[in-house]
Amino acid sequence: MNPVAQVRDARSWEYGPFVNWGTGLGNRDSFKFFNTGFQLGKVLTPVLHLGIFSGQFEYAGNIMPLWQAYTPPPHQQLFTYLGQPFVAPVGGGTYTGVSLTPVIFRWNFLTRSRRFQPWFQAAGGLIYTTHKFPPDELVPHGTPGGTSVFNFSPQGGGGFHYFIRPKRSIDLGVNGEHISSASLGDRNPGVNASIQIQVGYTFWK
Repeated sequence: MNPVAQVRDARSWEYGPFVNWGTGLGNRDSFKFFNTGFQLGKVLTPVLHLGIFSGQFEYAGNIMPLWQAYTPPPHQQLFTYLGQPFVAPVGGGTYTGVSLTPVIFRWNFLTRSRRFQPWFQAAGGLIYTTHKFPPDELVPHGTPGGTSVFNFSPQGGGGFHYFIRPKRSIDLGVNGEHISSASLGDRNPGVNASIQIQVGYTFWK
């Protein structure tokens, strides 16, 4: 039996838990991320023959009831305003929330392998944190004044399913993710780029 061909021919549903670890890039390289969640998807098309890009389209979504970001502790930071430098207190520490990614467009490549099913995807989600994220200048009552508890998370990447037996796979994915409030706050410093590594276990039906 060929487990990859079995789910490909059946245009199967997939569902299962995952864990995610990430690190910021550039000026956010001190930020670390950890979250856990559950993903659900459905292969929608038969195999579309497009040369080396032959494969099937899948629509999916996920929810992360635990989303955390680990940032440097509160500190003093140098800023510049109208050409004048000044020092102001900045928040920091651990930020906790939830994330919903209702739109995942995934392309499952056609493969001759019995075990590996490679894919790439583009996705968009929403993050809610109990405190405004990312850390920003503190206003008098001690909370960040310029960012937002709501942020958006456009992302894209690739990975593969490895079938350990029929209708069961271990999954590995790598995503590049951008986090931005889309100016819901007074400022939008965001996290321009981060790398997120996801490991999951999938049931196919």
